Amino acid sequence: MELNKRQTEILEIVKEDGPITGEQIAVRLNLVRATIRPDLAILTMAGYLDARPRVGYFFSGKKPVKSLNDSINAMKVKDFQSRPVVVTEELSVYDAICQMFLEDVGTLFVVDKSSYLTGILSRKDLLRSCLGNNEIDKVPVHIIMTRMPNITYCNKSDTLLKAAGKMIDKQIDSLPVIIDKGTGLEVVGRITKTNITAAFLSLADDHEL
Repeated sequence: MELNKRQTEILEIVKEDGPITGEQIAVRLNLVRATIRPDLAILTMAGYLDARPRVGYFFSGKKPVKSLNDSINAMKVKDFQSRPVVVTEELSVYDAICQMFLEDVGTLFVVDKSSYLTGILSRKDLLRSCLGNNEIDKVPVHIIMTRMPNITYCNKSDTLLKAAGKMIDKQIDSLPVIIDKGTGLEVVGRITKTNITAAFLSLADDHEL
């Protein structure tokens, strides 16, 4: 929460001279009590100040309470990402299916010899490749994977809200989290719909939803 100039001045007065009444604060600011009443209400509701009848206002010393909107916007991909499951371009479709099953994930990220992202394998990609094909142990995944520029990804510093928007827009279940090395994209994590749902549900611990 960003305070305006008058709210900041009120906070400093209370820090120095609290407990202090609203009337005394108004006098210090050369204002009337009614003028600063909304500011005092905001500072109290936000957790900056406490107020006691016949005593006045005093600095609470507590961390200001964030609004739900502030809390959501503060959630970053880097704080909720999980381990990426990465495979090489030469891996067979059969082995990729086994890897997906063993890791219990819905998406595999494909990298080249420099460990840079070159493709993505979804359940649909692997299922499609199996239809009418009895030699999936001989087909490398680079034949069937989704390639650039059709790969949607996110950065560690992105908000979860931005990552969620990308998933909804592209109708996909997860995103690779990357670091742009200039010569390629290094995969450092993954963010999934499950990650995001769990993160947003955790807000219930701080907000009465």
